[in-house]
Amino acid sequence: QVQLVESGGGLVQAGGSLRLSCAASRSIFTFNVMGWYRQAPGKQRELVASITSGGSTNYIDSVKGRFTISRDNAKNWVYLQMNSLKPEDTAAYYCNARWGLARSLDSWGQGTQVTVSS
Repeated sequence: QVQLVESGGGLVQAGGSLRLSCAASRSIFTFNVMGWYRQAPGKQRELVASITSGGSTNYIDSVKGRFTISRDNAKNWVYLQMNSLKPEDTAAYYCNARWGLARSLDSWGQGTQVTVSS
């Protein structure tokens, strides 16, 4: 059983910054990819950013240049640095890890709320 625990959400004004953290219960080297998803009320969950075990990153267009995903392999943490936040970034943010054949196994954190006021 893999446990992921997010932290760092909160209320921030537009233009501000937050850093989300995700702590994994085992070595993140065992995961093929880790990602941050978000889900706003009434909307589908979407992948915001991902990072592979090799360090390759990917972002949705709406956060490129503002968000940065990174990992600390020694401490088994994954981060999402969010700058220049906009009200449309308001959502519950979830950490996800995928591993196994065709990345068929995965685990989710409980989520952390990010609210950006205008």
